[in-house]
Amino acid sequence: MNIDWEALGSVFGVSLVATVGLVGLFSLGVIALTKQDAAAAKGGSTVLPRTGAYACFTACALAVSYGIYLIIV
Repeated sequence: MNIDWEALGSVFGVSLVATVGLVGLFSLGVIALTKQDAAAAKGGSTVLPRTGAYACFTACALAVSYGIYLIIV
């Protein structure tokens, strides 16, 4: 049995970067939602933080959907 260590390392690196990026993007969405609550408490506009949060969550959902698509097809 021969293991292609270079390919295994490449898959590990890409999956690590994708995981960290996806978790970071989701965290930015959560932070944007907390900024929305803080802006609402001060009487400010909540449109920009809410839009940013929705954009982050949408990007996360698209990335997960694409990963599921790659697994199925």
